[in-house]
Amino acid sequence: MKRLARVAAACLALTGAVAAAPIALQRGVGVHDWLNWAPLAADGGYRWPPYRDEDEWLSGARPLSDWPEGSQFERIRAMGFDFIRLSVDPGPLLASEGGKRQEALDILAAAVRTATSAGLKVVFNLHGVSQVPQYGMDMIYDGADSVGVAAYREMVVDVAEMLVAVGIEQVAIEPYNEPAYYPCDASGTEDWQTIMADTVADIRAVSAELTVVATGACGGSITGLTDLDPSFDDPNLLYSLHMYEPHSFTHQRHDDPESFASGLPWPASEGSAELTIAGLRAHMDAAGIDIGRQARNIIELQGVVAQYFDEDWGLPQLQARIGEAVAWAESHDIAPTRLFMGEFGAILMTPDGRMGAHNADRLRYLAAVRGEAEKYGFPWSIWEYSNPYGMSVIVPSGPAVPDMELLQALDMASAQ
Repeated sequence: MKRLARVAAACLALTGAVAAAPIALQRGVGVHDWLNWAPLAADGGYRWPPYRDEDEWLSGARPLSDWPEGSQFERIRAMGFDFIRLSVDPGPLLASEGGKRQEALDILAAAVRTATSAGLKVVFNLHGVSQVPQYGMDMIYDGADSVGVAAYREMVVDVAEMLVAVGIEQVAIEPYNEPAYYPCDASGTEDWQTIMADTVADIRAVSAELTVVATGACGGSITGLTDLDPSFDDPNLLYSLHMYEPHSFTHQRHDDPESFASGLPWPASEGSAELTIAGLRAHMDAAGIDIGRQARNIIELQGVVAQYFDEDWGLPQLQARIGEAVAWAESHDIAPTRLFMGEFGAILMTPDGRMGAHNADRLRYLAAVRGEAEKYGFPWSIWEYSNPYGMSVIVPSGPAVPDMELLQALDMASAQ
């Protein structure tokens, strides 16, 4: 009966006046560590009530005393951002039902209102993680008709109803983050296409006007987007792409925490393979790494470094890649302003040179990506507000102050 009521409500909404555009978004920042990776109890399940409060969030990576008093969301607004992309662990919602799920939804509604009361809009992103395996993203990878997908879609409907109650003029729902369903070519199945289309239909059964952010598969990449058939399109849809290309530059780090991977320049023409390798050797020397371990580290990285310079990454390649998304939109009569660059960023080099890009290179890259997004008028959200890994609007350690050079690269320093 509940589903029939939703369908009837959707039919009524679609026959009435429907807002002809998504909510207005321009410049956003991801808020990830607050409501994601929901805390666990001793038995391995979710702590209840779920999610962190603000003090737990802020004290996760540095002492709470490092943070100035007052609302973080008012600070975000004062920096010049008009929205946050709020990533939320869906696990506690998937692990509960009835009154218990409603309790979790009430906590999330209050969190959203905390941000909107500071003058920010909220893109509410269900951002699945794997810490409780049965409620991680693997549950949606058994095909469009699987039990896991059905349970996930039912949860999305409950979230959509919660957000509608908060106010559709202030929020958008992004039901998936970087879904897999690889490979990103014709050898893949149509499962992701079906899942995304069906999920949009589920949300439209709740509201015709709630802004929905749809995504392609293949990790939410541009390739995943351009593989998507937007036959389910409506005027209140945005289409997501994440920009971490080339990944060898944006995510300079080694799987082995004792190894070094850093120093690729942006653009590639600002340096060379030889200079990059020499920089790595200097960092390893300073860290006291023995010659044998240094040699193994260099051998492991030589192929990645050589490929980066062979491809000569720079603004033309960046323009061409983002241009693929724009061409896809235009081919489907979708305005490029309805593309949504929900994540972009680059790791800042750590003081020991173990990972990341030199700050000047990172800033040039961020300015270039931001400039391309704004050239076409689509909203963007940088990753993220605060973390200790150098992909952060707040400096990664010490007093929690804005990274003014980063804000300048985003053309936002004048807001301070």
